[in-house]
Amino acid sequence: MKLPAEVAELFDRPNFAHVATVLKDGGPHVVAVWACTVADDKVAFFRQTGSLKARNLDGDGRVAMSVVDHDDPYKTATIQGHLVEIREGDAALEVMDVMSVRHTGEPFPFRQGVLYVFEVDKANFQKLGFERKTG
Repeated sequence: MKLPAEVAELFDRPNFAHVATVLKDGGPHVVAVWACTVADDKVAFFRQTGSLKARNLDGDGRVAMSVVDHDDPYKTATIQGHLVEIREGDAALEVMDVMSVRHTGEPFPFRQGVLYVFEVDKANFQKLGFERKTG
């Protein structure tokens, strides 16, 4: 599906996303991640070897993700998707460095990891009408 621009923008800024994967027993597992868009409307995040989310994705490639705008927490997006690609080596590190620079100002310090790329099946953007008060 075509990822709405408002949703893509939230994934492509230094916002934390929460990804839900499916445990072996069918229950949910949720963890905060860095995420971004790749390859024309796909969403990606990475993991290190042996993580629970990686083991979950080996068994069931479906995910749900939410992302909240760091600067305006009343702007949120959710997606549901399925795993379509796994990148390793330099192809993974290239995207991991983009996310790391976005969040920390530096390339990703650990020169290993796996990038998971998801096709988006459903996407939703929401901006609540609350105004943030300052001062």
